[in-house]
Amino acid sequence: MESKIVRARVWKFPENVNTDQIIPNRAYYFTPEEQLAYIFDAMRPGWIDEMERGDVIVSEPNFGMGSSRPAARNLALLGIGCLVSESINGLFYRNAVNFGLPAMECPGVASLFEEGQTAEVSFEDFSVKNLDTGESLQAQEVPTSLLNILMAGGLYPLLEKEHMIAPVAES
Repeated sequence: MESKIVRARVWKFPENVNTDQIIPNRAYYFTPEEQLAYIFDAMRPGWIDEMERGDVIVSEPNFGMGSSRPAARNLALLGIGCLVSESINGLFYRNAVNFGLPAMECPGVASLFEEGQTAEVSFEDFSVKNLDTGESLQAQEVPTSLLNILMAGGLYPLLEKEHMIAPVAES
């Protein structure tokens, strides 16, 4: 995560988005890079061609429910700027942190935005603002230990930075 503030276009998703909808079973055994073409394919065909690196996902409650497949990794690799949801499944949330996908919970966020509006999400004061309307909400604070992982770009980059593991060799 390069900055503690993300400003980008919003994509809205409904409640109970599960990891099978994020990355479908038919793509599960492909390489992570190959899986990117299938993200949200069943529920939002063509979305992958419309979104841009840095965009923000805003969702109704219970984002990331279901299996423990690495859907958060795929969203991070895709370049999603951050995820802000009314609530995030616990396993998905921890995977998001570990893979460096900035994510926070913010009650009421789904009604704060229409798709295509611009969000400003601050990991400094944990606020979410609609830059088109000027309205804002206070999100739940991300614990310092998890924020440190996010700011490092994920768990492995943090461990490399702290010399706890050797850097991954470039291929």
